[in-house]
Amino acid sequence: MSKVMQKANTALFPLPTILVTSMAEGCPPNIMTLAWTGIMNSEPPILYIGVNTIRYSHKLIQESGEFVINIPSADLARQVDYCGQVSGDKVDKFMDTGLTATPAAFVKTPMITECPVNIECRVRETLCLGSHDAFIADILAVHYNEEVLNEKGRPDISLIKPYGYSLGEYRLLS
Repeated sequence: MSKVMQKANTALFPLPTILVTSMAEGCPPNIMTLAWTGIMNSEPPILYIGVNTIRYSHKLIQESGEFVINIPSADLARQVDYCGQVSGDKVDKFMDTGLTATPAAFVKTPMITECPVNIECRVRETLCLGSHDAFIADILAVHYNEEVLNEKGRPDISLIKPYGYSLGEYRLLS
């Protein structure tokens, strides 16, 4: 079997499809579609998101020091795609998509009700990498819509229906 080498690029896939909500003082809440995220530590629970420095959400997260990761189901693909196509400094994505902002327990930034999983995060450190900054954050709380939990109270992936982003398209994770 022969290999074909290509120049260095972002070839890790699949990537999780998430919606990140953010908000800063005097600004309405915003929604951003993102795929660059992952867990970094278990005790304490820490994750990161990679956000392009030119994005409106970057400014909001940098100013507030917090965000919420909202894991959408495949049923929300149209709204997720829309949130990735327009900038929150020009439109109200909650209004345009019909998604519902729900208060979080530990951060001022709202969660998205329709997303079956919401993760409240507080920025611990920002790592400047070039085109993107990695916001490394403590996980403060995880919320699940009751209907995606099994009889033992554990999340059921078949009910959550998460999906990923791979090579320019969305893919179901089954």
